[in-house]
Amino acid sequence: MNIDLSGGRALVTGGASGIGAATARLLGELGARVVIADIDGAAARSALAETGAVGHVVGDVADAGAVEAMVAGAEDRLGGLDMVVNSAGIGDDLVPVHQQAPERWQRVVDVNLRGTYLVCRAAGRNMVARRSGAIVNVSSIVGLGAFPGRSAYGVAKAGVIHLTRTLACEWGPAGMRVNCIAPAYTMTPMVRSLLDRKVFDPAVIERRTPLGRLAQPEEMARAAAFLLSDWASYITGTVLPVDGGWSVYAAAGDVDKGPPLRD
Repeated sequence: MNIDLSGGRALVTGGASGIGAATARLLGELGARVVIADIDGAAARSALAETGAVGHVVGDVADAGAVEAMVAGAEDRLGGLDMVVNSAGIGDDLVPVHQQAPERWQRVVDVNLRGTYLVCRAAGRNMVARRSGAIVNVSSIVGLGAFPGRSAYGVAKAGVIHLTRTLACEWGPAGMRVNCIAPAYTMTPMVRSLLDRKVFDPAVIERRTPLGRLAQPEEMARAAAFLLSDWASYITGTVLPVDGGWSVYAAAGDVDKGPPLRD
């Protein structure tokens, strides 16, 4: 039996590109009707054909009023919401704390953490009243461990994990499930921009990752779809690392890519 989301009504934030777009497309392929949300209206309109979404809403997830309007617009278009994926996010400037502008730090936290909170709050209101729904938030491996130079992003993504667990406990008695995924380096526009600016060497990441490569957005979408589906009907409050083994590798140096160890 395959995952079947037929009849499901989904909102995907950050749905114009990257993990959000891949997730919107997959949810639609699995039978859901999807509305994508993005701060870039032109990109969201362009993504409709690519993702198969039935509509789009535009706004800044860090703005409470905009979020209320986006969620209401998605509910009006779909007749309600059964699923939400919080994929909207921005990266930080890769600088140490003592050199970072407080305004930039705050903006990164606002989009990644406050935005997730506001969307969960607005969408969860009717889900709780209806006593049904599933939410998947997008955290990061940077939320699982400290990455020097990425304090804003790390704090925000760690907050997303804690928020996910809190909501799972608060809303579980109402029949709702809230989970999150923690992606590793994924070939999204954000990561491609970092590569273009030579912020990091992909070969270093590949050597450090047991599976030996960066991820594709579609791999994150599959994890999100699983957590939204009835296949995960007794899973809530979990943090699923989708990281090629990054978070479990604890040895010094690069992963040994030679033949498996033998007795």
